Amino acid sequence: MKHKTDVPQGTLALMVLRTLDVLGPLHGYGMARRIEQISGDLLAVNQGTLYPVLLKLEHEGAIASEWGASDNNRRARFYRLTRAGRTQLEAETRGWNQTAAIIERFFAAKAEDLS
Repeated sequence: MKHKTDVPQGTLALMVLRTLDVLGPLHGYGMARRIEQISGDLLAVNQGTLYPVLLKLEHEGAIASEWGASDNNRRARFYRLTRAGRTQLEAETRGWNQTAAIIERFFAAKAEDLS
């Protein structure tokens, strides 16, 4: 049985930007479900964590939004990546890859490597 965990602090914005980059405009519920799906249902994304990130990204100009109709014909706010958001995504991706490479070195290090 899989146990869902909360999204690590600071990574949800990157996941949102990447999801919008790949899929194009999407409403919040669809975005949350897609992030959970990509994680293999190991991450839990709820409104309480997603919507503050969406508001922050919109305030920063990384995403823009407009009202539209969802698949089930309900009124929903659709978010899209802006040019500034694409630039931010590229910079954050480079930073994340560098951090992951550093952590990988620590896990690969042997005791004799650290002396």
